[in-house]
Amino acid sequence: MSITAERKQELIKDFATKAGDTGSPDIQVAILTERIRNLTGHMSDHKKDFHSRRGLLIMVGQRRRLLDYIKKKDEKRYQDLIARLGLRR
Repeated sequence: MSITAERKQELIKDFATKAGDTGSPDIQVAILTERIRNLTGHMSDHKKDFHSRRGLLIMVGQRRRLLDYIKKKDEKRYQDLIARLGLRR
């Protein structure tokens, strides 16, 4: 369910806005998206796992808030990010 450290480092490298960037909203959204995709697969197998469902909904809400923040700050950056992640919105 969780992402590996190697995969997390790849995401940080791919979505960093500048050298040494490890916590920008773009990176946070990318990591949350990866975790959401992994947990969605788990939820298809375990339909009655309500504790994981709650965690999934919390992560989706957090990603939504971060995306709203990015959209408010820079519309083009927001459009590029959702296109790279394959999110509909």
